[in-house]
Amino acid sequence: MTHELSDTPETQPSGSPLSGPSRRLRRNKVPEVTAYFWIIKVLCTTVGETAADLLAEKAGLGLTGVSVLMSALLAVVLVVQFRTAGYRAGVYWLAVALISVVGTLISDNLTDNMGVPLETSTTVFALLLAVVFGVWYRRERTLSIHSIDTPSRESFYWLAVLFTFALGTAAGDLVSERMSLGYWLAAVLFALAIGAVAVAHLMLGLNAVWSFWIAYILTRPLGASIGDYLSQPTGDGGVGLGTVVTSVLFLAVILGLVVHLAVTRKDVTEQPSAARQTI
Repeated sequence: MTHELSDTPETQPSGSPLSGPSRRLRRNKVPEVTAYFWIIKVLCTTVGETAADLLAEKAGLGLTGVSVLMSALLAVVLVVQFRTAGYRAGVYWLAVALISVVGTLISDNLTDNMGVPLETSTTVFALLLAVVFGVWYRRERTLSIHSIDTPSRESFYWLAVLFTFALGTAAGDLVSERMSLGYWLAAVLFALAIGAVAVAHLMLGLNAVWSFWIAYILTRPLGASIGDYLSQPTGDGGVGLGTVVTSVLFLAVILGLVVHLAVTRKDVTEQPSAARQTI
């Protein structure tokens, strides 16, 4: 799925409190949704799974310690992200990688430390995400990632991204446990689900914005299944690379792709958003 899964931004009504030059001072803060976007997104979700396990188990920090550390790092990176005038590949994807870890840890803490059933956490995260989308649309009249050009929209965007990672983690674990598929078959299942969303969008007219967000949620359990398959011992159905090797491998690939995009700017939106053109 490429940029076709992102809808074009909607202009604000002339009487909207968000219209006017004072609220359209920045370029879009999100990259174009190309093949690069989906590849790096899946790689980040894989790192989110393996890095969370690595820090919690190998580094001896435990879920609570890792959660505090990664949340603090995420907060710092998001401050930098919000202060940038436009999309910067390095800052943006570092934020995605960290938020993937934090989203995973939120779900794991609820399940492992607090004993919350996966059915409950999946339902709660789905409802919270629906609330974010509802308030976002009511306030901004669009959920398009082609119009993340105000602090308000960017806030809604990152909050939605956080809940997609938490929801994807809980829902993915729920499906894997209930169906006992194993890591590889689970990855195939989620890949097929993403393919079905693409077909529904391209051939059946499923709304572009909703197609994007559904696929975005599904990439979380896809990446986690790939990460678990590569990192877990062979006796548990994995390849046995371990969390260290898997994390380093995927981080290296992410770094290479992000550097490539930073240099070539292939994922930068060339034209300003429609909302800015109305100024």
